[in-house]
Amino acid sequence: MKKFSLILGAFLLTFQTAIADEGMWLLPLIQKLNADALKKAGLKISPEDIYSINKSSLKDAVLIFGGGCTGEVISKEGLVLTNHHCGYGTIQRLSSMEHNYLHDGFWAMSRQEEIPAPGLNVTFIDRMEDVTAQMNEVLKNCTTEAERAKAIAATGDEISQKAVGDNPYLRGRVTSMYGGNTFYLVVTKTFNDVRFVGAPPSSIGKYGGDTDNWIWPRHTGDFSIFRIYADKDNNPAAYNPSNQPYNPVKHLTVSLAGVKEGDFNMIIGQPGRTTRFMTSAEVEEQRDITNEIGVYVRTIRQDIMQADMLADPKVQLQYASKFSGSSNYWKKWTGMSETFAKLDVVNRRAREEQAFETWVAADPARQAKYGKAVSDINSAIAGRRDIRYQQTYLSECLNNLEIVSFAGRMARLLPVLEKGDPKEIETFINGNRGAIDNFFENYNQPTDRKVCVAMIKLFADEVDRADQPSFYQIIRDQYKKSVDAFVNDLFGKSFFATPAKLDAFLQHPSAEALKNDLAFMVYTSISQKAALLAAQVVPFNELASQAQRAYIAGTLEKNQGKALYPDANSTMRLTYGHVKSYTARDAVDYKFYTTHRGVLEKENFNWEFELPAGLKELILKGDFGRYANEKGELPVCFINNLDITNGNSGSPVLNAKGELIGAAFDGNWEAMSADVIFEPELQRCIAVDIRYVLWVIDKFGGAGHLINEMTLAK
Repeated sequence: MKKFSLILGAFLLTFQTAIADEGMWLLPLIQKLNADALKKAGLKISPEDIYSINKSSLKDAVLIFGGGCTGEVISKEGLVLTNHHCGYGTIQRLSSMEHNYLHDGFWAMSRQEEIPAPGLNVTFIDRMEDVTAQMNEVLKNCTTEAERAKAIAATGDEISQKAVGDNPYLRGRVTSMYGGNTFYLVVTKTFNDVRFVGAPPSSIGKYGGDTDNWIWPRHTGDFSIFRIYADKDNNPAAYNPSNQPYNPVKHLTVSLAGVKEGDFNMIIGQPGRTTRFMTSAEVEEQRDITNEIGVYVRTIRQDIMQADMLADPKVQLQYASKFSGSSNYWKKWTGMSETFAKLDVVNRRAREEQAFETWVAADPARQAKYGKAVSDINSAIAGRRDIRYQQTYLSECLNNLEIVSFAGRMARLLPVLEKGDPKEIETFINGNRGAIDNFFENYNQPTDRKVCVAMIKLFADEVDRADQPSFYQIIRDQYKKSVDAFVNDLFGKSFFATPAKLDAFLQHPSAEALKNDLAFMVYTSISQKAALLAAQVVPFNELASQAQRAYIAGTLEKNQGKALYPDANSTMRLTYGHVKSYTARDAVDYKFYTTHRGVLEKENFNWEFELPAGLKELILKGDFGRYANEKGELPVCFINNLDITNGNSGSPVLNAKGELIGAAFDGNWEAMSADVIFEPELQRCIAVDIRYVLWVIDKFGGAGHLINEMTLAK
């Protein structure tokens, strides 16, 4: 308990020197940590207006959208705003060649036209509370990392179950902070009836595509609109035509006042993952393995996908979401490694470690607690290097063979078939019909064939023969080392290759036939190799985990009184700062906002900058209405110096009064190392201006009724 008190004490002192633009702050602590700093920065409401468990507050209008993004409620009838790229996968699944909502956009002109989105949900945070004392009471008796992990899971479940009681709509989970030094209970409520209401075409919502991704200046209308539905008592419920629009505890007021340089901004959202306590060895591992291999492999796979997508509109629709998800991280990793070098991140981290070790060496008590932290991290990273290398190639190459991954989804059928109960077999097959149909609807076999050949060859070239999955021996023995011949048989013989073949198998399924299917054999081979690597890496990961926990605890103790917030871990956070221009490099100064002029200037730069005719006509007419700024310009995007990462996409950007002024959607290229280290002079959050959002809805989409149900600030 003494250790916990020391850590908590260090954390509670952070408010004394908190930097307004850096930090992803836990909402339950902003009253203690940030109240004074927020007021000095320009906040005009109270911390309790942001987070409260006793009354409605801004946190009640913010939600987790689909598991990986943030969204916000913008009307008293459950209307939700998020990014276009957050809704992208759902919009793609709802589209067809006859109704291509990605290409054409969509606006529901009535509630009856709103489209159910199966599989999509949104989650609200009910409350968060510190449960470190309860967890540590159990963890103090653990002697190994395995015991600790088991105790965390069991005790976390107990705490969660007690917190939600018999409430069927609430869920609890316990999550760790500061490398496992503190723990928080997060209680949530999830709604599963979410319907698609509207989105601009991708030529607006994804304007600039990969060319502009992670780049400022930006001219992207990155937004989409959904609605939450609930049962007659306003509780979560499965989709039912009789469900009613959700009446939220809180919805955001929308401001058309816009932004100017120096304005206070804040964001409430769900940042996914940062690693701000990374050591130099961990940065090198990120750069040399995760980033380098990921970029190398994805470049090859994406080139194949993109060529087929550009050649066929149907493939373009089928692979739009797959390509977008892959390319986003491909470009992020590219930029991250580039900024690691430009900003000397490895050496900066090494200097921090040296200072830490000097501080530790000055006190015998510190040596006992933290003396081996850095050396143990280095040993773990070095020990697992080859394993992580293999794991990354396995994940990036072989886990992305669609026919093989699809066969793997049916692996749960094998024990059912071996048991032999006809009713269970029928139940399993019927229960997976939807997933099977969805796979083939979004699948192009010629594309997958090309990817399979390229990825299987690439893995063989980059990973030693002795470390390859067993199916490579089949290629060598039975196909005379010809990957092309093997892939031909893979698609020619496997019943996972076409709907007709799979349907024929499911009419008379057998365990023997499934085990002998070539795609299933490849899946089994890859899975066995993955399991072996996972077992081999355990001791190194356990050593790293223990050492990181000590290093972070020591860092907190060493830096008492300084701003040391916990890393992002998909829990709700507050970040705040100001609208701010920046100097990107010598003689290159970027203004804080973009306008309609830039939209036109970028048109037809390449195929990712094609404007819909209707939008261009409206811009040329200057028909901006009440959405223009004081200069008569139509604002499109703006930047601030707030601290965000993946998961913040779709987060509300709020002004000093807590009013919605935009939706965050990206970071900037010059600070791509942001997940590891904050760069105050360079780091910027890019947001779409709410005025551009409303203008597109109203003037371009003709869906002014959606704006009529919003609350606009006077």
